[in-house]
Amino acid sequence: MKPGHGSTVDGVLRRSARRTPARIAIRHRDRSWTYEELDDAVSRAATVLRAEGLEPGDRVAAYGHNSDAYLIAFLACARAGLVHVPVNQNLTGDDLAYLIGQSGSSVVLTDPPLADRLPDGVRTLPLRDAGDSLLARLPEAPPYDGPEARGEDLVQLLYTSGTTALPKGAMMTHRALVHEYLSAITALDLSAGDRPAHSLPLYHSAQMHVFLLPYLAVGATNTVLDAPDGDTLFDLIEAGQVDSLFAPPTVWIGLSGRPDFATRDLGGLRKAYYGASIMPVPVLERLRERLPKLALYNCFGQSEIGPLATVLGPAEHKARPASCGRPVLFVDARVVDEHGKDVPDGTPGEIVYRSPQLCEGYWGKPEETEEAFRDGWFRSGDLAVRDAEGYLTIVDRVKDVINSGGVLIASRQVEDALYRHDAVAEAAVIGLPDDKWIEAVTAVVVLRAEVTEAELIAHARAHLAPFKAPRRVVFVDALPRNASGKILKRELRDRLSSG
Repeated sequence: MKPGHGSTVDGVLRRSARRTPARIAIRHRDRSWTYEELDDAVSRAATVLRAEGLEPGDRVAAYGHNSDAYLIAFLACARAGLVHVPVNQNLTGDDLAYLIGQSGSSVVLTDPPLADRLPDGVRTLPLRDAGDSLLARLPEAPPYDGPEARGEDLVQLLYTSGTTALPKGAMMTHRALVHEYLSAITALDLSAGDRPAHSLPLYHSAQMHVFLLPYLAVGATNTVLDAPDGDTLFDLIEAGQVDSLFAPPTVWIGLSGRPDFATRDLGGLRKAYYGASIMPVPVLERLRERLPKLALYNCFGQSEIGPLATVLGPAEHKARPASCGRPVLFVDARVVDEHGKDVPDGTPGEIVYRSPQLCEGYWGKPEETEEAFRDGWFRSGDLAVRDAEGYLTIVDRVKDVINSGGVLIASRQVEDALYRHDAVAEAAVIGLPDDKWIEAVTAVVVLRAEVTEAELIAHARAHLAPFKAPRRVVFVDALPRNASGKILKRELRDRLSSG
């Protein structure tokens, strides 16, 4: 028999349970679990899942809201050798059916109120709030004694956001995610003494794999919230139960813009993590001015790499506020041209990765896998500039670059100019079909104060070459986003092109 090396996702919890069995691992609503209790629950849940007739390698979809049961189910899948398929709980109809069908999931773990949305004939198992739920069956189930998963086994299909095409399931192994956890721990200064809140959806890789699982690895006490509610977060910070938080810029914009942000006792918040989109400089300045001891971290990556690839730490924010930092411990990154050759520092190119954190490819999509892993390096689709010290600054997504009159324009540069106007709360710049210009630079803007389209265009022209300035500004109440806070530019293009 081959020796067990323990490079498994559930092994992360098992080791912490042996080190600190009595420490609180998870709090959710009125329930809490010590590390020993959580590890025992995972073991019993693995037995429940195998009793459903599931075999190692079977896919199990998870379609539920944040809860302790959701976490237990994921770790139980890992322990039983099953492949967990997290599904956005906001999906319905064809989108929902596609993920369940394409993954070949044998059963869907779900919250009862969501079950009616599932396609007809899909087999379900309630996660909680039902007499036959996974959580309710734990006391009667014996601890798991079946075969252990191996590091090279698949543990999860992480479906991409699908901002430009149908979602693809990145095949993640135990070993890839464990490598990513160590990268997160070292780059983000995670420690057992931290008191993190986890308020973003756990089906999304950032909240689960950059924060919750790495924090379980180091033995911290974690608070799982239903959503990033400002009242709840401020209460927990004031009570000393939370001192670190990950959120996309849109959430930080909302929190820092609350009237009570200036009056609540928030000095206990020590670490602020953000990612997925641009953090406006005025918001960074507002956070630093109000909380001068707050450590800021910019996290960047994508599902296929677990998802953390680079980090900009607190000491680096002042000199390089626009940078996404340098590659984390287990990530090797290059910036290349369309032929895969390295470009000089300061020249835009596509980021490519080589890393033990990377997925094995896309589930059931061999052609897309071959295209993404040309020459042994993963093509990220992100355009970036690297400086002489190895810091990366994202220019744009390859597919978001605008071709206006035959000249390529990075939407990120136009967005940065718009954010310098005090009236702009959020901005997304896209290219729309144009008979004369091929694509017309179009700004979609959420306002915080009154300003006209002409005034914003003039403002942009004052900071950009005239051909880069928006030819049109569309004002909206909110920008469409996925669960991680990433703006869905494809949806904006489709909406405004047809409008």
